[in-house]
Amino acid sequence: MLVDGFGREVSGVRVSLTDRCNFDCVYCHNEGLGDTRGPMDPAENEMATDDVVRFLEVAREFDVGKVKFTGGEPMLRDDLEEIVRRTPDEMETSLTTNGTFLPGRAEELREAGLDRVNVSQDAIDREAFAEITESGAYERVLEGVEAALDAGLDPVKLNMVVFEGTVEFIPEMVEHVAANGGLQLQLIEYMPEIAGHPEWAIDIERVHAWLEDRADRIEHREMHDRRRYWVDGGMVEIVDPVGNETFCANCHRVRVTHEGYLKGCLNRNDDLRSMGEMTRDEIRDAFREVVHNRVPYYGEYMIRDGDGGWEVNDEYVGA
Repeated sequence: MLVDGFGREVSGVRVSLTDRCNFDCVYCHNEGLGDTRGPMDPAENEMATDDVVRFLEVAREFDVGKVKFTGGEPMLRDDLEEIVRRTPDEMETSLTTNGTFLPGRAEELREAGLDRVNVSQDAIDREAFAEITESGAYERVLEGVEAALDAGLDPVKLNMVVFEGTVEFIPEMVEHVAANGGLQLQLIEYMPEIAGHPEWAIDIERVHAWLEDRADRIEHREMHDRRRYWVDGGMVEIVDPVGNETFCANCHRVRVTHEGYLKGCLNRNDDLRSMGEMTRDEIRDAFREVVHNRVPYYGEYMIRDGDGGWEVNDEYVGA
């Protein structure tokens, strides 16, 4: 297993299969690359099926044990089932999706070897959902969640980005998860430093305090300094990386863009490393280099400025 300069073993990878998406979420940062989505037709710059599989086989050589497929919307790839089926058997596979294509495909994905699925759902309100996603697919997403549960892809985690446009819907989402077995809620702190609109950010401690008042049980996950709350039997976890140095200090993932570039961190684009023609040797070399160049984000690569925001630490520029 590859280990970076801060002692972190790389045990997982996130692979973006496309930057295309049938939603246009107002907070989208497209895996840290910015809003670069294009037409819905397959793009020539997307990694081919064999390229994705070859990368995963090489990653497995380095004892990587988990892969999460992302996008854009990864289910726009017609070959997703084949990619999952050809993923090395020893790797746990998961998927982050908006859920609209799960009806009719969830069962086949499960049979292909998919273990888990995260579905983006930012509100349990049709009008708010349409405004946030610029999509009228609210009912289709609910159908997708049900399809995933029926296929045995449980627990299904609902991803909800917490910002000014969604925070009012947290109580309803918590109730929704508590009332539906097989669902879990993942509240994701909004990251204005890569998504823009700092005025949309809220104090995530307000959400922690609200959940603490209502939780039957609270679990603290030391690895990422995360808290899980059980409210009326439903599990709610807050993913709060902003200002959380522990989160980054225990990050064990690297990322792959849809174009075949490796990157060591969601928040960095100055370390992109092409895997060239995607030969095994090129993949191995790129993987080693990106892992070697990893730095912690908050507190190391990024430090507080005089106004309470974040700026790049000059020590790590060009690292």
